Amino acid sequence: MLKQHRLSIALLQMAPCETLEENLDKGIAACKKAREQGADIALFPEMWSNGYRLSDRPVEEWKAEAIDADGDFIRAFGCLAGELQMAIGITLLEKYEKAPRNSLVLFDRFGQRKLVYAKVHTCDFDVERHLTPGDAFHVAALDTRVGEVKVGAMICYDREFPESARILMLQGAELILVPNACPMEINRLSQLRGRAYENMTAIATCNYPETVTDCDGGSSVFDGVAYLPGLEGSRDMCILQAGGQEGIYLAELDLDQLRRYRQQEVHGNAYRHPQKYGLLTQQKIEEPFLRKDYRE
Repeated sequence: MLKQHRLSIALLQMAPCETLEENLDKGIAACKKAREQGADIALFPEMWSNGYRLSDRPVEEWKAEAIDADGDFIRAFGCLAGELQMAIGITLLEKYEKAPRNSLVLFDRFGQRKLVYAKVHTCDFDVERHLTPGDAFHVAALDTRVGEVKVGAMICYDREFPESARILMLQGAELILVPNACPMEINRLSQLRGRAYENMTAIATCNYPETVTDCDGGSSVFDGVAYLPGLEGSRDMCILQAGGQEGIYLAELDLDQLRRYRQQEVHGNAYRHPQKYGLLTQQKIEEPFLRKDYRE
């Protein structure tokens, strides 16, 4: 019998604590519980190291909470990944040159660092204008229990730019991890559905629960497969939609189904006309109805 490649993804939809040490302890406990439930990958919400506590606080106060991407907090999750034989996507306010970054570090099941991604589309209309944006999107080959999976990442507001997922798809991403910290209302969920549909890519989003200010849970997984042979019409790509409560939510991604679909369907890179998209690579175009950039 052929081996089935079903990847179990755990979304750690948890409320943060008051200190880095408490978040470390709570995060470790959640990862252990996720592994007990059979998870192959565990994903944290956005900026877990300090719980995305940026608003209504002096900028210099929260900037001082930035930590090194290779410091003790992050290394602890790398060691844990190897101990549990489970990939872990841990998020942090990363200490970086002149201003911190909003980052994710992905460890494979052997505890090896495979990906460091800094949020490209920082929310410059708000307090995130004080962060350093990332400069590129990356895809890593992640060794998992069910074989190699090509994984990329977006963070929250990145979701609102089709280019983010498109670039990851063009680099071969089969699964996009999306740490999040905002209300996952119908329009944002529709963005995730759209990114999954148009790129034939699975997208897993982990948000904070409804007990956290300006968040409402709703963590989700879209498997990227809109049509199946023998099925009339399209199917719902959403294989997990969490409620607002704190918890660990697991979804099983059928990689064989996704890969067959990507070989047969018409989306993604199949019929693009990149030679006609030159305008997309130009700098911002000034139009009277477009909000102006006011990065400080």
